[in-house]
Amino acid sequence: MNLSTFTSFKGRIGRQTFWLGALALMVLQWILMAIFGGFAAFTMDPNDPEAAAKMMTALIPIYLVALVFLWPSLALYCKRWHDRDKSGWWTLIALVPFIGGLWLIIECGFLRGTDGPNRFGNDPLAG
Repeated sequence: MNLSTFTSFKGRIGRQTFWLGALALMVLQWILMAIFGGFAAFTMDPNDPEAAAKMMTALIPIYLVALVFLWPSLALYCKRWHDRDKSGWWTLIALVPFIGGLWLIIECGFLRGTDGPNRFGNDPLAG
């Protein structure tokens, strides 16, 4: 796994790289959100009548963290779809309520990629 795994939308990755990358992104994102969320919680006075408005402002860094992690997550999904010989646009299936997220996890996380080279590059398992 290298930096282009998280920055480029070209190429293919196998299931192991997908899961390790997703886990790394998730853990790092949770840590950053916990830090910013904890900071926001400790700076709020529950007796302040404007606490809700201040909390929304304090949560801006959490939204920014989520936005920053969007690109590397999309890059992972796109490469995994490529390994299945499908367009990275299939990531949008996650927007379909209920079934979309399940479909995405099954296709990207559990189903094997195409054997040998395909239109997106060489087989990541071929060495």
